[in-house]
Amino acid sequence: MGGCHRQARVRMRTREEVIRYCLSFPDVYEDAPFHDDNWTVMRCRANKKVFAWIFGREGNIWVNVKMEPQWRDFWRDAFAAVRPAYHLNKEHWSSIILDGTVPDGDIKRMLGESFDLVKPKKKASRKGNGKEHDEKQGKAVKPVCKGLCGF
Repeated sequence: MGGCHRQARVRMRTREEVIRYCLSFPDVYEDAPFHDDNWTVMRCRANKKVFAWIFGREGNIWVNVKMEPQWRDFWRDAFAAVRPAYHLNKEHWSSIILDGTVPDGDIKRMLGESFDLVKPKKKASRKGNGKEHDEKQGKAVKPVCKGLCGF
């Protein structure tokens, strides 16, 4: 693939582009909880949790996304336009400033990771009531599974 080149593309810069991308995730909807045209949030329909806060600030569109701490540090170190979140918990949320310096693929990855962190978790299927029977003592006990089965 050494001879291929990438076509130059304008980077994601508008509220509408972010909303359109967020709506590509399953069971997501746009909301305006503050009755303020400057703020738009993207929520998971099943649990109503927000995974993207979209707003205008300092002449750019900003998007707050949830991050795991190890990724938070990676993204903040990689791009000056990824900072501790404006108006949210700075340990778990970061702001992406859509100033053209962060590639679309990275913005989309951060939005996807945020969605994955807040979307409803699938419940592990269990047989019966999720307990095994202790034949010696005649009582039900929880299985020990080192955290892999949700207990």
